[in-house]
Amino acid sequence: MTQYVLKRLGLALLTLVLLSLIIFFAGSVLPGNPGRAILGPFASQHAVEALNQTLGVNRPLISQYWSWVTGILHGDLGTSYQYRLPVSTFLFPALGRSLKLAILAFVILVPLAILGGVLAALYRGRFVDRSISVTGLSLTSIPEFVSGIVLIVVFAIGLKWLPVTATPPPGTSPLGQIHYLILPAIPLVFVLFGYIARMARAGTIEALDSDYVRTAILKGLPRSTVIRRHVLRNSLLPTITVIATQTGYLIGGLVVVETLFNYPGLGRLIFTAATNKDFPMLEAGVLVIGIVYLGATLIADVLYTILNPRIRFQGAE
Repeated sequence: MTQYVLKRLGLALLTLVLLSLIIFFAGSVLPGNPGRAILGPFASQHAVEALNQTLGVNRPLISQYWSWVTGILHGDLGTSYQYRLPVSTFLFPALGRSLKLAILAFVILVPLAILGGVLAALYRGRFVDRSISVTGLSLTSIPEFVSGIVLIVVFAIGLKWLPVTATPPPGTSPLGQIHYLILPAIPLVFVLFGYIARMARAGTIEALDSDYVRTAILKGLPRSTVIRRHVLRNSLLPTITVIATQTGYLIGGLVVVETLFNYPGLGRLIFTAATNKDFPMLEAGVLVIGIVYLGATLIADVLYTILNPRIRFQGAE
């Protein structure tokens, strides 16, 4: 088990190094002049060049990359071009807010999607299966801004059950924060429900058709016991991977939802940084999303080994 985890951790670190290279050099070739973006269009060219010299953007890219990486390793994510303050001042609070929204969406989404997928598999080809499949496909095809607007009109403006904005006032209790985050979490549930439910359905059907399940049924075990002990444990394997791969999206890909509900999360911060050519903020934000994604994938690999020890032994070879 330890050897398997260490191998996966090494691959994750290698991926992180390659990701940092891609992020930095991709950000470096984006159009825009940092000095001009900071000083504005009416500043003199001499002042712009002097500021670029101070920022170090005129140095060779390898030198800039090395300074960036060593700074990150020492806890320095750089200084925002737009705010002239450390990137961490804005990045980590935004990450925390996005994590709150993502966790709430996961708490609602995962049990519903797995339950829907398992029920669809148990009643495959029947009305329940068709209803869940059609509902999941329909919800997945609706963009977040469309479902978000409908939810705001119905539940916030019409019924006045929930607030329009997702940003709670200072001092709001945890339960009160959930009240503010329910509305923006629902469009995320809509988008991902069909995908995760479909994978849960496929995994459950594969488990139901396996030899060990047939053997358990022939031994006379109750249907509920067979499903609980033999089917669910193996059917969740592909579902875990799907859930892990959606973590990066839920943390950093919420630009539409966060903008629509006026929520200052990480996705909105990255979008603002890209618009204002704030490269240190942009690069650090994308790197954080990559770290979260790799961490979620590593956790999924460990869960794989717990649910299916054969993967552990094969991966250690």
